[in-house]
Amino acid sequence: MSNSVGLIGVGSMGAPMAACMTSAGFDVVLYDIDSRHAETVAARTGARVASSLTELGMMVPMAITMLPNSRAVSNALFGEEDGLAKGLAAGKLVIDMSSGDPNATIAMADRLADQGVRMIDAPVSGGVWRAESGGLMIMTGGDPEAAQEAAAVLCSMGEPRHVGILGAGQAMKALNNLVAAGGFLIGIEALLIGQKFGLNPGGMVDILNASSGMNSSTQRKFKQFVLSRNFDGGGFAIGLMAKDVGIATDLARSTDTPAPFSALCSQMWASAAKMLGPDADHTAIARMSETFAGTELSESTRNDDAIE
Repeated sequence: MSNSVGLIGVGSMGAPMAACMTSAGFDVVLYDIDSRHAETVAARTGARVASSLTELGMMVPMAITMLPNSRAVSNALFGEEDGLAKGLAAGKLVIDMSSGDPNATIAMADRLADQGVRMIDAPVSGGVWRAESGGLMIMTGGDPEAAQEAAAVLCSMGEPRHVGILGAGQAMKALNNLVAAGGFLIGIEALLIGQKFGLNPGGMVDILNASSGMNSSTQRKFKQFVLSRNFDGGGFAIGLMAKDVGIATDLARSTDTPAPFSALCSQMWASAAKMLGPDADHTAIARMSETFAGTELSESTRNDDAIE
């Protein structure tokens, strides 16, 4: 079918993306390493399930990867026993929506080009709740004609914006997450300083949100997930944030751009992934800053919750 599209990876982001595509009328074919989970998502969304990556490649003109990193994408594309590329004929299109390494993506695209297959990158920002609502920001990189070919399916999941050459989408995503990661950490440190001085952290957040210190973390994370002690900010893991910030600092090095604050930010997130575990929610990094400060953030100005 001409409106068929494959989706590899139906985790916390891939599953709602599949639902958005089927709701928009696309014939979606799923593949996940967890075949039972793929069947569950298919039953819920009206999608179909391929028995292998190679089969999926033969079934669709366009295949999306939504995987944790570029290594996983490469394994899915070029696996020796079962790889997507084995099923892709010349003219087909691969859309990597993973938050990957731009240089790795360029290398994969070169391999695909040898068999006449095209590739663009289209990572997303917005988290699970915007994936569920079809409101993702989608940053595309690569051939503009290929990006236009993918526009209809991407629009079913959010707002695609073409930002440049192949890999540019992933570079933009990594840099966006660098800004978000740095803003979160500096905000938590400000709350800790203020609480120790005697300010109410909840009140601080309200004032930050009415002042120049406002950012996405002050608006949507500090009260909701840190001061509440829920530490469940949409399921985006510390390890994934550390990976994205690491990609951003790698870009700084490869472009010979001095970025000392970014380097420190990357080290902080990498340390948090080791200290708290890579699967912990990214908002839990506040616990590491609290440990350094010897106190936990709360709505109260009292300091009797200090960490011994």
